[in-house]
Amino acid sequence: MKVTFITGNQHKVEEAEKIFEKFGIQLKHVDLGYPELQGTLEEVARYGTQHAANRLGEPVIVEDAGLFIKSLKWFPGPYSAYVQDTIGNSGILKLMENVKDRYAEFRSVVGYSAPNAEPEIFLGAVKGHISAKEKGNYGFAFDPLFYSKEKEKTFGELTTLEKNEFSHRRKSLEQFANWYKSQK
Repeated sequence: MKVTFITGNQHKVEEAEKIFEKFGIQLKHVDLGYPELQGTLEEVARYGTQHAANRLGEPVIVEDAGLFIKSLKWFPGPYSAYVQDTIGNSGILKLMENVKDRYAEFRSVVGYSAPNAEPEIFLGAVKGHISAKEKGNYGFAFDPLFYSKEKEKTFGELTTLEKNEFSHRRKSLEQFANWYKSQK
């Protein structure tokens, strides 16, 4: 079984490949940009997967993820990539100075669509909190800030294999993989 994954993020490809191994699903990676609407993760994934499937003429998946911080009214949420590019981890830490409630979630949405078809959406989330400082050299983006109580480490301190045991992306990709296998 094979599925085309639309992303420009090689880290996501590596995570997805490792997760899909146990399902017997191979990835074809295509770096095809698509317009990202301003909206929820679900809206971005729904539009992106439909746009890419119609453009390529084949079924595809896209994945959109975000960091949602409760005390910041769930910011940066769907704007996570932009926030990472503009203020980065140091900016998030500055926003969190003297904030007691550091609860946060990483959320991932996988969208799947065939050409001219309604998309299917799969959501995964993991709970944690924002660390007081960056820790670890693994992962990417906000990983060194996101502390998992379950692992007692930040995502930046976990290898891809360790993170894939329970991550938000694993949850959404596994939901998709289970559904996809049931369709074949």
